[in-house]
Amino acid sequence: MSTQSSSSLQIHARPTGFGARVSGLDLSQPMPADLRAELNAAFAKHAVLYFPDQPLTIEQLEAFTLQFGEFGVDPFIKPLENHPHVLELRREADEKAVNFGAAWHSDWSFQQEPPAATILISKVTPPVGGDTLFADCCQAFEDLSLTMQQWLSGLKAVHSAVRPYGRSGVFANETESRSMKIVTGVEAEKTFTHPVVRTHPVSGRQALYVSPTYTLGIEGLSEAESEHILAFLFARVTQEKYVYAHKWSQNMVTIWDNRTTLHNAGGGYDGHLRVMHRTTVAGERPVYVA
Repeated sequence: MSTQSSSSLQIHARPTGFGARVSGLDLSQPMPADLRAELNAAFAKHAVLYFPDQPLTIEQLEAFTLQFGEFGVDPFIKPLENHPHVLELRREADEKAVNFGAAWHSDWSFQQEPPAATILISKVTPPVGGDTLFADCCQAFEDLSLTMQQWLSGLKAVHSAVRPYGRSGVFANETESRSMKIVTGVEAEKTFTHPVVRTHPVSGRQALYVSPTYTLGIEGLSEAESEHILAFLFARVTQEKYVYAHKWSQNMVTIWDNRTTLHNAGGGYDGHLRVMHRTTVAGERPVYVA
C-alpha cells in the first residue's frame, strides 16, 4: 500500500503559471485517490509537469501512466518488444537524420480521439541540446481580441498524418538511416475534423487546436484563406512569450497536456546518444463549449 500523501506534494510553477516542477513524490509507487486528484488539478492548471530524479523502469512508467487513464494509441512507430504502449525515442550518436518530433505539433491530433497527455522519461540524456519547446495555446487564444475569439470558435480544421507518415511523406522519403522504426503508408492519409478552438474538459479554458505538422486546412475556407489564417495562428502561438524551453536531466519524467499545448523537440546533441521512453494517455474527441 502506498504511504504517499498529498501533504508531501510540492508544486513549483514557472512565473507565467505555464509549466511546473513537482517534488515530494515517488512515481514508482501508486498514488492514493486524493493525491491523484491534486496532481490532476495541477496538471489542468499548468499543462506541463516535470518530476526530476525519477529512475522508473519501463513497468513503473506503464503503471504511472495508468494512474492518469488508459493508454493512448500510437499508430506509426513500432513500440518496444513486449511493451506495446511504450515507444523508445532513440537517436544514436552517429545518426544524421533529423531528430524525431522536430516540428510544432500536438501529439496525434489526426486521431478521432487524440491522446489527452504524453509522458516522457529521459533515460540517456546528452550533455548538450535536446530542449523541448512547449507553447501555451490557452494564453495565445485568450490574448486575442474578442471578435477574433468568437470567429475562430466557429471554425473547424482538418487534421491528418499525411505530411509526416503518408506514402509520400517526410519519413517515407528519408535518405538517412534512423534507429526508430517508423511506419508509413495509406493509413496515415485519413483525415479527421476538430474545432479550431477546443475546451479543456477539466479547467474549462479554451485553447487553439491547430499545428503546422498535422493541420491541413480550415473547413469552408479556400486554400489561400486557410493558409493565411493558419499562418497567423502558428506564428502567434509560437511567439516567445508563449513558449517555454524545457531542459531535461537524467531520469526526469515530464507529462504534458496535448489539449492545450504544442511542442517541438529541439536538436543540438549530434555526436551523443539520446534515449527516452514515451507513453500516451487516451483522450476524448475535441469539442468547443461556449
